[in-house]
Amino acid sequence: MKKDIENRADIELLVNTFYEKVKADKQLGFIFEEIAQINWSAHLPAMCNFWENILFYTGSYTGNPMNLHKHLDQITRLNDANFDQWNKLFLGTVNELFEGEKAEMAGSRAISISKIIKQKLSDHRKGDTASDL
Repeated sequence: MKKDIENRADIELLVNTFYEKVKADKQLGFIFEEIAQINWSAHLPAMCNFWENILFYTGSYTGNPMNLHKHLDQITRLNDANFDQWNKLFLGTVNELFEGEKAEMAGSRAISISKIIKQKLSDHRKGDTASDL
């Protein structure tokens, strides 16, 4: 039986495992590696802070994911297939490593966040700045 996500170490395992899959993914890897040229030593701790805040309400994340995604979308259009693949990899990683209340919360929050970002990007492309986060 797998355990639930219980602490920062579990979040680090989730985030690091997930992003290894992203880097290797034919659809998403090039976006992170070649287009965004992610600084992994900064990105991974930020994503751990993000998920720690999402799951444990720590207040450890202070970034603005919407602005980052809007900027990236201006460089290369993020499409439904990109979001679907991100969700598939994230949910697969959660399910591979964990089970329980926090694991379920991570999956449902990931889907919700993905939908919100996708909708806000669509609104932004149409010029609806009132919808910006």
